[in-house]
Amino acid sequence: VQLVESGGGSVQAGGSLTLSCVLSGYKRDCMGWFRQAPGKERVWVASIESDGTTEYADSVKGRFTISKGSGATTLYLQMTSLKPEDSALYYCAAQCGKDNGTWYAYYWGQGTQVTVS
Repeated sequence: VQLVESGGGSVQAGGSLTLSCVLSGYKRDCMGWFRQAPGKERVWVASIESDGTTEYADSVKGRFTISKGSGATTLYLQMTSLKPEDSALYYCAAQCGKDNGTWYAYYWGQGTQVTVS
């Protein structure tokens, strides 16, 4: 399984960015996005199941949208109304799930940096 993110960058508060992730070797079950700010743990942001069901962390609900491209080989995260606290390294993830309220994933991309000023 290989995941390659792109689309990160620097943006002013209130702006928008769309992250992309190309997945190979994986076409089923949960895919998602996590993020890690400097000095903090990596946290779940959003996920999408094979049937299209989506979930979002409360901190991004209403501002971020997760979606899949055709063939489920591309994952997107559309981010709007960005805030400085959204600044983090964003990771694409596959084979994700939730255990006792904590999200996890087995496969990870290398991360793409998002900076909001």
